[in-house]
Amino acid sequence: MFMLRRINAIVGVNSGWPATLESMSTTTLVIRRGYLDGAAGQIHYRRCLSEGASEPLILLHQSPLSSVQFEAVMPSLAEAGFDVLALDMPGFGMSDVAAEDATLEDFASIISAGLGAMARADAHIVGHHSGAVLAAVFAATHPRAVRKLVLNGFPLLDEAERDHFATFYFGPKELKPDGSHLLIAWENRLRSTPDWTDIRLMHRYTVEGLHRDGSNWRVFPLVISTDLAAVLRRIEVPTLMFTNTGEDLYAATKRAYGLRPDFFEYAELQGGSHDIIDEQSEKWVREIVSYLRS
Repeated sequence: MFMLRRINAIVGVNSGWPATLESMSTTTLVIRRGYLDGAAGQIHYRRCLSEGASEPLILLHQSPLSSVQFEAVMPSLAEAGFDVLALDMPGFGMSDVAAEDATLEDFASIISAGLGAMARADAHIVGHHSGAVLAAVFAATHPRAVRKLVLNGFPLLDEAERDHFATFYFGPKELKPDGSHLLIAWENRLRSTPDWTDIRLMHRYTVEGLHRDGSNWRVFPLVISTDLAAVLRRIEVPTLMFTNTGEDLYAATKRAYGLRPDFFEYAELQGGSHDIIDEQSEKWVREIVSYLRS
């Protein structure tokens, strides 16, 4: 059962697709927030749908953020006919913390909880970075529960990339009276976001990362240590590898596509950073809907 709280989202839309994103007028949709029950406890969610929405779509965020990452695109996806559910991973956003020994499969179990709460047997799934890994893990083990899969920025890392990402620290900060621990978080965000352009996004997501820094780093070492190529080889559902040329996982995502070019589809946007969902919201939605409806 869903427990609901409402927030308003103002977006530009009109009737129909793809004209929805070509010439946009202004309307109001509601993103509802609440909690559902999962194996790790309460899972916080955002949900948005318009009247007559029929296709379930689950969104999974990157680390160390939350479902707030999708607020800019959820209304447009709902206007396109999707029942959109964005979940906070355990220990992220407002969700309860997973057990100390939680596996990627345990983190990915929130997808089953989301499907159950929506009273759906299957759904489209879109995951970004760490969320893409959870989506891939779930699709590899629950193919009948996934209609189509979008892996947006997939971390199939080579050794140099693995060493590079290992230098970032998103875990708990030692609190300093002079506030210098806050500067460490800001500098991490600057260094991990090449070619950023929007300082408001940088601030918003630095604060978001600090909010749960006692637990929102814990999926990261699991991602780094897992044989993701083996996960990708087990996927049997239609899958799009999706990236943008300015993000830090651009090469890794192309490498993931190259693992099975006869099976995976591929799309990319130009420029941007790993904040592409906010930076190019309309183009991002257009690519997602185009693939899911193809």
